[in-house]
Amino acid sequence: MIKKILIGLLIVLIAIQFIKPERNLSGNTDKDIATLYPMPDSVKLIVNKACADCHTNKTNYPWYASVQPVAFWLADHVNDGKRHFNFNEFTGYRIAKQNHKLEECIEQIKEGEMPLKSYTLIHKEANLTDAEKAVLTSWCQSIMDTLKATYPADSLKLKRPPTAPAAK
Repeated sequence: MIKKILIGLLIVLIAIQFIKPERNLSGNTDKDIATLYPMPDSVKLIVNKACADCHTNKTNYPWYASVQPVAFWLADHVNDGKRHFNFNEFTGYRIAKQNHKLEECIEQIKEGEMPLKSYTLIHKEANLTDAEKAVLTSWCQSIMDTLKATYPADSLKLKRPPTAPAAK
């Protein structure tokens, strides 16, 4: 019985090797954050080493990204990262969303939530020093300051849609 289960698992593992999730390789930068907000070289270096694989439209995949089920997990991880913050789609966000995403970015970096531990476990170079965290959060804050100086305060706050009245 155990032998049949192991053979069945092996067949499934072999079969899923032929199912490949879509890769994040478009590289489209038409709405990149740097098109509106200057990105110093020091920030570019930090973003490229610690953020770009999950938060841009172009991921540099390691060799093991071709092995299932790891490829499915990585694809989900990258899509989730882009959903939360995408440097290459940033200027397409509403102004309030831009401000909010920068605020979240600062908070997550300061609290050590970004980059994710699961990423830095394998990509040691993505661990940020305190100085790199300061550079990145300072840059995000400078963009928020620009937004604050350019737009009315009420346009920088995300507005929640009204909730439907409770049924009686």
